[in-house]
Amino acid sequence: MEGSGLRSRRQFGQYAVGVLAYNIFVVLWGAFVRATGSGAGCGDHWPFCNGTVVPHSPATATVIEFMHRVTSGIDIALVIGMCAWAFYLYPRRHIVRRMAIFSLLFLFVEAILGAGLVLLRYVAKDESAGRAWYLSAHLTNTMLLLGALAVTAWMAWTGAAYLRLHRVPRALLWTLPVTLAVGVTGAIAALGDTLFPATSFASGFHQDFSSASSWLLRLRLLHPAIAILGAGYLVWVTVSVLRRRKEDSVGIAAARVLGITCFQLGVGAMNVTLLAPVWMQIFHLFMADLLWIAVAVMVLESGRVGEGAEELAVKGLPAAKARSSAIHRGA
Repeated sequence: MEGSGLRSRRQFGQYAVGVLAYNIFVVLWGAFVRATGSGAGCGDHWPFCNGTVVPHSPATATVIEFMHRVTSGIDIALVIGMCAWAFYLYPRRHIVRRMAIFSLLFLFVEAILGAGLVLLRYVAKDESAGRAWYLSAHLTNTMLLLGALAVTAWMAWTGAAYLRLHRVPRALLWTLPVTLAVGVTGAIAALGDTLFPATSFASGFHQDFSSASSWLLRLRLLHPAIAILGAGYLVWVTVSVLRRRKEDSVGIAAARVLGITCFQLGVGAMNVTLLAPVWMQIFHLFMADLLWIAVAVMVLESGRVGEGAEELAVKGLPAAKARSSAIHRGA
């Protein structure tokens, strides 16, 4: 029975990782909707598309927007299934249960925010301040959703039963809001790239500094500055961790964050140089999502105290002793 329970939790961990990967795909497709100006493809109707369940003879923008709604609907079903499975496998107050619930809550908020974009007409060529604020809130919730899914998958996959975040160094904890701030400014910069595409690097540079340009273009300069500062902070933190804990799981997680950070800086520079083509915007966002998840895992590894009962049991300890040892280590 003990072995069967371990296998079930491993299977749940695999499923949770799959749900996380699928959510990244949904997020990227949503960015594709914005980058191609297809947000108004279904008109101002929600949840129906142009007043119908399935659009007839749709235009390209309608297909793009409609597919995003379909993938989002599938996502809700997948996360509900993950939450139900977590309640079946794990006891009350277990962190996997809690994070599965948070994942579902953030997903529902995500759906509401997505509907608001359509109903408030913050789509297509709208350049209002309301749209920028709304997209910032939307991006923040998206990152929180991916974070909750990552914690759920990580806790289930590793078999860890305890987290002691109060033991995590403050410098490590600050990597989370720093990464989030960089992501939010990136969403605003991407909106500027979509609404006011540059025809050349020189014209784009002129747009950013011209007093006649939209406020979105002048604000676009904020992202590279904050991205460089944020990357510098991540490099400093991860190098500090690697100097002390190069061989353990925290060191491995820090090395992963360091590598993705440096690569993402290069991707961002290419995005600017190539004048932010749609495919590059999507790839840049993909790397930002991976960086956010990697930072979350680094913090989780740092807050992990001892080993969960599942891991100890796998190593050959009797179940009762495993639980006792896990509780003792987590105290």
